[in-house]
Amino acid sequence: MSELDRRAFLSSTVGAALAGAVQPAAAQPAAIPIVDCHIHLFDQTRPQGAPYSAAPGNTEPALPARYRKLASPLGIVAAIEVEASPWIEDNLWVLEVEQADPMMVGTVGDLQPDKPEFAEYLDRYRKNKLFLGIRYGNLWGYRLVEKLASPSFLEGLKLMEQAGLVLDTANPRPDLIEAVVRVNDKVPGLRIVVDHLPSMMERLDADARPAVERNLRELAGRPSVYIKVSELMRIVDGRPSTDPALYKPLLDYLFETFGEDKLIFGSDWPNGPAVNNLPVIVQIVRDYFSAKGRGVAEKYFWRNSLAAYKWIRRDPSQPRPG
Repeated sequence: MSELDRRAFLSSTVGAALAGAVQPAAAQPAAIPIVDCHIHLFDQTRPQGAPYSAAPGNTEPALPARYRKLASPLGIVAAIEVEASPWIEDNLWVLEVEQADPMMVGTVGDLQPDKPEFAEYLDRYRKNKLFLGIRYGNLWGYRLVEKLASPSFLEGLKLMEQAGLVLDTANPRPDLIEAVVRVNDKVPGLRIVVDHLPSMMERLDADARPAVERNLRELAGRPSVYIKVSELMRIVDGRPSTDPALYKPLLDYLFETFGEDKLIFGSDWPNGPAVNNLPVIVQIVRDYFSAKGRGVAEKYFWRNSLAAYKWIRRDPSQPRPG
């Protein structure tokens, strides 16, 4: 190689190296924002106290600022409160608390559809865009199963359907799952979210399983029914576990039954062990759903919640529909 050729070769090699050195690194995909669709708010330090405070002897209120401090570092950008009180006035209390913090994008309140005053209260609260619907199931002495024979109860649910609101169930049991099928038969346009299904499936008696699974397959084909993957975390040897093998069979069952368009995230903070284990809860489902690809994970962590709850974006960190 001549001296001229050698210099040309070295020049081109160095130039290529320098060009490579200044190339920008491949952009990392943005983190998937998370909408937590099941937290509770309460303040037992109020003069009137609170009917629920997460655990006996707990004196720390559950308010948005406390939740935000725990949730923001985990990529949670929005939350929906689910009622923690049967007191009618606490619907307004929650709305006022949420109004002051844009991380909160809605509340699922507590009203009884068969009460004479239901229509008046529903019309009053639904004017606030943070009021997304009500919860009714096995809680506060309510039993959805027993109310299906009540014409006034069904009329109340039809008013909710007309208002575009959602019905969250509470604490599922086999008869409640069957009742959800019947509610959907009678009020097919009413959006329904079934909460805490993982914990029920883990406790399910073998004799009850065939009927429950048959009803769940039926619900999977109903376009207005969604499943909240809440109360999933397990305690092993006194500690919360993040072992993927522990959760995969149940999550596989839910995903195979309901598909990618029905499942939504809920932490159940600060109920029970969820109070101190929000990072664990997020890690369990992030590991599972991220492995299915970004599109599926986005649906689980926020897109499906938007379809179910119709929440309104209140903060720039929250994802835009579309």
